[in-house]
Amino acid sequence: MKAEKAINWFFLVHILFQFLKIHAKVPAIIVFGDSSVDAGNNNAISTLLKSNFEPYGRDFFGGKATGRFSNGRIPTDFISEAFGIKPIIPAYLDPTYTIEDFATGVCFASAGTGYDNATSKVLSVIPFWKELEYYKQYQKDLRSYLGNEKANEVIREALYLLSIGTNDFLENYFLFPNGRSSQFSIEEYQEFLVGIARNFVTQLYSLGGRKISIGGLPPMGCLPLERATNFLSGGECIEKYNDVAKQFNQKLIGLVKELNMKLVGSSFVYSDPYGLLYDMIQNPSTYGFEDVAVACCGTGFFEMGYLCDMMNHFTCKDANKYVFWDSFHPTEKTNAIVADHAVKGSLAQFLV
Repeated sequence: MKAEKAINWFFLVHILFQFLKIHAKVPAIIVFGDSSVDAGNNNAISTLLKSNFEPYGRDFFGGKATGRFSNGRIPTDFISEAFGIKPIIPAYLDPTYTIEDFATGVCFASAGTGYDNATSKVLSVIPFWKELEYYKQYQKDLRSYLGNEKANEVIREALYLLSIGTNDFLENYFLFPNGRSSQFSIEEYQEFLVGIARNFVTQLYSLGGRKISIGGLPPMGCLPLERATNFLSGGECIEKYNDVAKQFNQKLIGLVKELNMKLVGSSFVYSDPYGLLYDMIQNPSTYGFEDVAVACCGTGFFEMGYLCDMMNHFTCKDANKYVFWDSFHPTEKTNAIVADHAVKGSLAQFLV
């Protein structure tokens, strides 16, 4: 019966997406960020943080492991589909795609990266500033492909999605006692990151971007990996980390207001995953979930990347019962619900 409820919920979300598939004035979705939205760029770089192997992607089209950190699609794929553009957004560094594919959407995100350059160095991934450099090259290629007038229209009308920041805290600030935490108080570090975000999107605006969504942090203290380290408190969420996420999100909300006032003709929005994900974790049965404290892959406590592979025989049979796929990343079902929430909420103004 529970499995039936989960299937029914997933079907309902799919129907909602079909309903929202209308002719929007958004011709392309451009993505920047970390593993929450990386479509496979890390496949092309020398890093240990990869997911282009089974069981990742087992519920993706053709059961293919693309480098997305999930059992299937990620939120940006569902958003692109809801806008009536295409069902998946390809990774910029994937050699099987060309500018013809990228003209309607492209992903520059890199798993493991953060606003802070020091974060990207932890696992040798693409720094945030480099994503913008790739985007500049993309603009040149787009103009060559479409011509200046059409390319400029795509650049101006495209929807830009940013999802980044969790790694700055969990894989950097709180992980290395002699690193950023010795240089900044948590408040100062948050302001430091907001400054980087401000500079990034201001550059994006100067390059022609006008419709820009800045994503907030999830309840990062409730990720299975963090709960597993909190065994002395019975594996509960680490509220200290959740509080930091909420504080940082408030600063991003302030940044969005500031940018909308300062940058003429811009439409900045804040997309909040925190409230929805926290509600899923507190009330899983409402969404058709059964397991929230552990992930589907492996034991569900610590596996991610290469630890989540076909050699691990503990991986669950039905990922739709789980909020999290691996110890750090949501399942496709969770991603679909998060995307639907964004499309009907913060991103609704960009639908015609």
